Parts: sequence; C-alpha cells; structure tokens
Amino acid sequence: MDELPSITAGSRRNEDIALDMMKFVAMTTGYGRTTSTGVGFQGTGSAAKPEEYAAHLLELYGKCLSAVGKK
Repeated sequence: MDELPSITAGSRRNEDIALDMMKFVAMTTGYGRTTSTGVGFQGTGSAAKPEEYAAHLLELYGKCLSAVGKK
C-alpha cells in the first residue's frame, strides 16, 4: 500500500484554516442563527430563513478567508 505523505501544521491550505475559523466563530457566537443561544457577541443579527443563515455563514467564511490570507 502506498503511504500518504504526512501533513504538518504548516502545510494546511488557507481555505481549510478559514473554514475552521468560521466554524469556531459561528459555534461560539451563534452568528447568523435564527435563535440567539450563544453567549456574548451575537454577530450582525439573526436570520429569518435558512437561506439567510447560509448567506451569513458564507459572508463570515469570506471574512475569515480574507483574514487568513493577510497573515
């Protein structure tokens, strides 16, 4: 069997890092949720529809990707 090369922490793609950052922010703040169950900062408001929630998450991902790209 061929062995897959080991991935070190420094070889992660910016997209993967931004996705992890987006997940962390969304889960800890309740960003874009229809109900506010998170503690602390609640983002830019709540979404009334699933489509709005998805749009909020995509916007957050874009911000995270931009932040990671600036490092």
